[in-house]
Amino acid sequence: MLIWIILIIIPMLFGLYAQFRIRNAYARNVEIPSRGRISGREAAQAVMESAGIHDVEIVQVPGELTDHYDPMNKRLALSEHNYHGTSLAALGVAAHEAGHAIQHKVGYSMMTLRQSMAPATQIAAGVSNFVMILGIFLISSSIGGTLLTIGAVALGVICLFQLVTLPVEFDASRRAKAQLVTLGIVDRDEMPGVNETLNAAALTYVAAFVAAMGSLIHILMLLSGRREE
Repeated sequence: MLIWIILIIIPMLFGLYAQFRIRNAYARNVEIPSRGRISGREAAQAVMESAGIHDVEIVQVPGELTDHYDPMNKRLALSEHNYHGTSLAALGVAAHEAGHAIQHKVGYSMMTLRQSMAPATQIAAGVSNFVMILGIFLISSSIGGTLLTIGAVALGVICLFQLVTLPVEFDASRRAKAQLVTLGIVDRDEMPGVNETLNAAALTYVAAFVAAMGSLIHILMLLSGRREE
């Protein structure tokens, strides 16, 4: 029971805390306008142009915190508040996504690795939960062990993807913070709001890795227990 709490419950609570923190940080800093009053779209464009990037389309997408960079189509997507908004949160998120575009342009190795892993990770994410749950129910049978093994492999792929994601996200935020100040988009004394937003976002990726790793260790322990019977 203690092991289950450590490997499953605590990572789940950590994930909930990370989600709470990003939403709280974003909600607070989206209400603080930057002095420069330029929009998230303009900030993303300025950061990319400073790196010599002129072929990335910036588009608006629905939802909140749905911002992302699509390297396949060279498209930077910003949610409505971050596309039009001039807040510290909007500028931080927009510059962060522009940081991914810079990574793509310079051939940042960890981003390239993550891109190459994406198809396998999508497949693993699609089958892992179903296979593991069924394997746990059938753990006493041979088919249960096979299903758990498949689930462990799928979780291993997901864990590796989440691990590779960490330096990609941290590096994009580092680039964003530096460019916002260097280009004069944000004054240095405004950076705490940007830092709070981006640091909280980074925590969600840490939580995702911890949760995946906890599940993997749990499944491996179940498999080890079956072999010892």
